Amino acid sequence: MKLGLVMGLGEGGRVSVDMDLAREAEDLGFDSIWTSEAWGSDAISTASWILAQTSKIKVGTGIIQMSARTPAMAAMTAMSLQHLSNDRFILGIGPSGPQVIEGWHGMPYGRPLTRTREYIEIIRKIEARESALTHDGYHYQIPKTGEGTTNLGKPLKGILHSRAPLKIITGTIAPAGVRVSAEVANGMIPVFMNPDRFDVFEDALNDGFAKAGGGKSLDNFDITPFCGINISDDEDAARMPAKANLGLYIGGMGSKDKNFYNDYAKRLGHEAAAVEIQDHFLSGRRAEAVAAVPDELVDQVALTGPAGKITERLQDWKAASKEKKVQSLLVRASSSAELQLLAKAVL
Repeated sequence: MKLGLVMGLGEGGRVSVDMDLAREAEDLGFDSIWTSEAWGSDAISTASWILAQTSKIKVGTGIIQMSARTPAMAAMTAMSLQHLSNDRFILGIGPSGPQVIEGWHGMPYGRPLTRTREYIEIIRKIEARESALTHDGYHYQIPKTGEGTTNLGKPLKGILHSRAPLKIITGTIAPAGVRVSAEVANGMIPVFMNPDRFDVFEDALNDGFAKAGGGKSLDNFDITPFCGINISDDEDAARMPAKANLGLYIGGMGSKDKNFYNDYAKRLGHEAAAVEIQDHFLSGRRAEAVAAVPDELVDQVALTGPAGKITERLQDWKAASKEKKVQSLLVRASSSAELQLLAKAVL
């Protein structure tokens, strides 16, 4: 199993990147480093910063919000970073949610799965350079014509030549999104995952692989989940950062009737807790929402507690990796001790 380091967004309203931690991860043999964005710092700037100050480790975006950039802009950026980094860049994309896309970017959320298909299709056309770029879809029409345009646009062929195909990973957990990812992407990033419950993805993955054809399978598709880590002999205290994160996602990242993370927690077997967490969060009782996150859920999807407990749980992740259910574990680590423990147990 490979290891990836997930970097934070910075603190105190400022962008920051812990390059000492990034370089240590590279020296220890970690396979990748991942940046992210919400409604503050963007994932591309921080990924570029890390790529410029490392030499071997891959760097991915986990994830860029598709509606914030045209597919052509994403392709230009990704191919530029590929050239500058000796092919170490991984493009992670996702639809985000309507609260962010419409409330922050001021763009219609539209059809996220359709957007994902079109986005990847356009990027692949730009990479291939087999002809000038055209696309006639629901979200993107290239060249753009009609109301508000000059009608002077013409199909163009990209200037950059791709030296190696971009690896495109999608952030997804819902069955429909997993199917699309398995069909058109190179892998997927679950925001959290229980390595013992691969069954929540299996049918959708197989459907997507079958639709893709060409022998696509877990042999050539990367499942790379995020996973928190916090070492402490005080297990209750160790669980708290993970509980805060899960409480936010399960309770507040979506509306009452449209929260993909809440639905996912229910599929993982925590239906009653998911309902309680959301009720508290949407009523403004955030502390109660966090307190309602079950210890069992934290222990299933995060690495918290004494070093021995974490090392033991990592064996379950390694077992899942042997069955190709997980290729890389992307860990939200913030200390050298955490990196050292992970490297010793896994690499």
